[in-house]
Amino acid sequence: MQSLLNLAFPPQCVSCGALVRESFGLCGVCWRETPFVTGLVCEQCGVPLPGEAGPDASESCDDCLTIARPWKRGRAALLYKDNARRLVLALKHGDRLDLVRPAARWMAGVTGPCLEPDSVIVPVPAHYWRLVRRRYNQAAALGLTLARMTGRPCMPDLLMRVRRTRIQDGMSREDRFRNLADAIRPGKQAAKRLAGRPVLLVDDVMTSGATLAAATEAAHAAGAERVCIVVLARVAKDD
Repeated sequence: MQSLLNLAFPPQCVSCGALVRESFGLCGVCWRETPFVTGLVCEQCGVPLPGEAGPDASESCDDCLTIARPWKRGRAALLYKDNARRLVLALKHGDRLDLVRPAARWMAGVTGPCLEPDSVIVPVPAHYWRLVRRRYNQAAALGLTLARMTGRPCMPDLLMRVRRTRIQDGMSREDRFRNLADAIRPGKQAAKRLAGRPVLLVDDVMTSGATLAAATEAAHAAGAERVCIVVLARVAKDD
């Protein structure tokens, strides 16, 4: 049956539409133009670092040495530039929910150090009015698919964004943190469902970390034992 479907609807690259061997993948050209995160990375945010990764390597980037991160460790699948940026924007603003499956697969490939046997996957919440405008929360879509791939439970309603925040594009780091202050809180049943369990927070992009910090603090307020983060893409400073 799958062979017949492939004949009728040949698999296409999720980025450029070129024919590929398997559905929900990238062609060779787009793969080379997509900056996947590999090698030695920052333990807190997953950004690539110079040097070689070893079994006991635990390094931090300049940002994470400067800013106290409330979570334990973090990972990112992609750098937010080039084709990765185009893919993230297509998912976020272009109704490209077909990108969720490959994106979650890439995220699953880097979550190893952040995922425990009893971890709960919690997407960063979107405000009600943003959901009305976009019709979906891309972080929740990624979290639900990542949960299916890793066999962990996903609780997309565990946290709430209780205040409508301004779009953060162009804001300074300090303004981003002020913008998110007290904007995310635990849901009504969060303490009952979360107490004592480790959490893996999921979001599409990390820039300053303000949104993930607010979500982490809300998870801790609900009784989470440990919080780790994973994002599809990490914004990194140019060399």
